[in-house]
Amino acid sequence: MGDQEEPLIRKIEHKKPTRLSEPRIPPLDKAKTRKLVEELLDKSEWDGLVQKVIEDTKEVKTFISSLNVWATLLRYKDLSFSLYVDNGHIMSRSSLPDRDREILILRIAWLCYAEYEWAQHVRFGKFVGLIDEEINRILEGPDAEGWDSFNSALIRSVDELYKDTFISDATWKSLTECYDTNQLMDLVFTVGQYQSLAMALNTLGVQLEEGIEGFPK
Repeated sequence: MGDQEEPLIRKIEHKKPTRLSEPRIPPLDKAKTRKLVEELLDKSEWDGLVQKVIEDTKEVKTFISSLNVWATLLRYKDLSFSLYVDNGHIMSRSSLPDRDREILILRIAWLCYAEYEWAQHVRFGKFVGLIDEEINRILEGPDAEGWDSFNSALIRSVDELYKDTFISDATWKSLTECYDTNQLMDLVFTVGQYQSLAMALNTLGVQLEEGIEGFPK
């Protein structure tokens, strides 16, 4: 990267927010909402959720302990525990295909200049099947040669959320051709969670672990 001019638009002025006149995902009726709120406030529901997160991630305890991100965040235990549950959903229980999830995370990490996030998820991305050619193409954006129409829409959704805090009608339509309601919601919250984490990593100065490569030079 260095001092050379980058071909990517990464920091631009935000447009006026778009406001929809009707919901893309209709809300539940009041009776169903009340029932689910009762479950939301039921301790046993939370106990079950937390236990699932622990079960899903206990085999990588040593790996998690080696990461500077958790060594930093655990200075604030209550916050870290909440983040761990959120992250546990995204990484282990999300409705998104693993490959799609990693494309989303790598793109928002790149847009946010979050080198630590990028480096860690290059590793995760390769683990779930992304190859170097695809990872390099993520840097180039949604119009890079080689993406099919859906993967192009997937990356474009990240760019639009980053720039406009909104996914355009055209991109949303492309996503709905392959994704159900849960997946559409997981997409938005995955990008949002990792943009938030990028802010923390950059602001707190979390450093790469020894031997881990950052952004491509």
